[in-house]
Amino acid sequence: MNRISLWALLGLCLLLASANAAAAEARVGFVNTPRVLEQAPQAKVARERLEQEFAPRDSELAAAQKTLKGQEEKLARDGAIMSEEERRRLEREVLTQQRDLKRAREAFTEDLNLRRNEEFARMQREVGDAIVAIAKQDGYDLIFETGVVYASERVDLTERVLGLLRQQFEAQTKKKAK
Repeated sequence: MNRISLWALLGLCLLLASANAAAAEARVGFVNTPRVLEQAPQAKVARERLEQEFAPRDSELAAAQKTLKGQEEKLARDGAIMSEEERRRLEREVLTQQRDLKRAREAFTEDLNLRRNEEFARMQREVGDAIVAIAKQDGYDLIFETGVVYASERVDLTERVLGLLRQQFEAQTKKKAK
C-alpha cells in the first residue's frame, strides 16, 4: 500500500511540475480599455453622432431657458407696478414654463443617457472583438483589461488594439465612400 501511495505522490508531483511549466510559458497581455474607448476613431464618430442628434434639442432647451429668464426678470422688475390680474397671470406663466422646462430637461437627459449607453455598448463589443482577434492571432492565453496595478510595455496591447480599430474604421469608411 505504501508503494502505491509513493507512486501516486510521485505522479502528482510530476503533474504539478508540468502544470507550472505550462503556466510559465503562458502569454499574458493587458489592454487599457478606457483609453481605447476614448481614442478609437469609432468613439469619436459616436460622440459626433450623439452631438448632432441632440444639438437641436439642446438649443431648444437653451432658448426656452432664455425665455423663462426674461419672464422671471420681467416679473421681478415690473411685478410691483402690474395689476393683480396681470401679475398672477405672469406668475402662472412662469411656473408653467419652469415645470415644462424641467420636464424637457429630464427627458433630454434620459434620452441622451440612453443613446450614450447604446453607443458605449456597441463600442465595447467592437473593442472586445478586436482584443479577441489580436489574442487569437498572436497566441495569447490571457488578456487583462481592468484592475491591473502595473503592466509593462511588453504586455501592453493597447496600441495594437487601437491600430486594429483604426484599420477597421478606415476599411468601413472606404467601403461607405464607394
